[in-house]
Amino acid sequence: MLRYWTAGESHGPALVALVDGFPAGLAVDVAKIDAELVRRQGGYGRGGRQRIETDAVTFLSGLWRGVTLGSPLALQVVNKDAKLEKLDDVDRPRPGHADLPGAIKHLGGVRAVLERASARETAARVAAGGLARQLLAVFGIDVAGWVTELGDVRLGDRSGTLDELRALRDTSAIYSLHPERDAEVTALIDRVGKEGDTLGGVVEVRVDGLPIGLGTHAQWDRKLDGRLAQAVMAVQAIKGVEIGLGFEAARRRGSQVHDAIHYSAEDRAGPTLGFTRPTNNAGGLEAGMTNGQPLVIRAAMKPISTLRKPLGSVNLRTKQPEEAAYERSDVCAVSAASVIVENVVAFEVAAAVVDKFGGDSVEEMQARVRLYHDLARAR
Repeated sequence: MLRYWTAGESHGPALVALVDGFPAGLAVDVAKIDAELVRRQGGYGRGGRQRIETDAVTFLSGLWRGVTLGSPLALQVVNKDAKLEKLDDVDRPRPGHADLPGAIKHLGGVRAVLERASARETAARVAAGGLARQLLAVFGIDVAGWVTELGDVRLGDRSGTLDELRALRDTSAIYSLHPERDAEVTALIDRVGKEGDTLGGVVEVRVDGLPIGLGTHAQWDRKLDGRLAQAVMAVQAIKGVEIGLGFEAARRRGSQVHDAIHYSAEDRAGPTLGFTRPTNNAGGLEAGMTNGQPLVIRAAMKPISTLRKPLGSVNLRTKQPEEAAYERSDVCAVSAASVIVENVVAFEVAAAVVDKFGGDSVEEMQARVRLYHDLARAR
């Protein structure tokens, strides 16, 4: 079982991801993980914290001469803005944040909750995902994400290979596939920021090169769509997840939803084993299993809870009405969310690959993938 945990506070010394069950024999490119961390810090609308931090990963265990050992990997991202011991508690909880329910749950202060609930924690998740996507690349599986909506601006998708779409996305200040609309969207972010408000949006992730049969139909907690939904929904500020058509499928008739099955002998050697679909409304998943089509998953991010023009709150000491506290924050972090969701999806897909093909070593996994496809073609 490939899995990970994270530890660390927003203003503590560091964030750590502990990755367990990662196969031996993968040569790790640390620079590629650092590139994901840099992308997470980018995107128009970010706040002052991103000018302080320069995120980079350090491996504390699990590598020998840059190659995974099969033992647990500890990944560390140092916080330059480490000042937790100097910070005071917060008396005025922010609506929409963990402040009030967390303080009551733990019978303690708000500071103890907000430091861990902060989206700064996602730096560790991106580092873990950056490692996992290197394992996926061995098997020809590629992952990319982008912004499809920001505030009330709908940007949408574009057709093309993931390399083409990634190149287009990387020219956009907001990580969308429509850089020609950047000026419109950045003006909106500026206007909302001046009003002391924040913006949310929708991000999409696509995974190409998936074999048929990752995940399972047999148990609810091992269905890949459910595992992906949990992983994505657990990202801070995400309030909705959909796969393929998602909610739109409920508005159509069955004949307009389900993807017809075709067969092409020319494609028999590929991961689809020759089975093709004229549409991909299912988003690459049927009954908790991959069906050989690209995985398409979207996540809706609410506006950030910390407002420069605060909403009403209550002072926890006096119980008197006051404005909510303000902690340095972003106006819009939807671009960053696209990077985070992309990497948590990459990790869950990698975990499903390990579940299907074993995880002691990369070499053994490669042999099992070949055997699986040979057996499937022979049927």
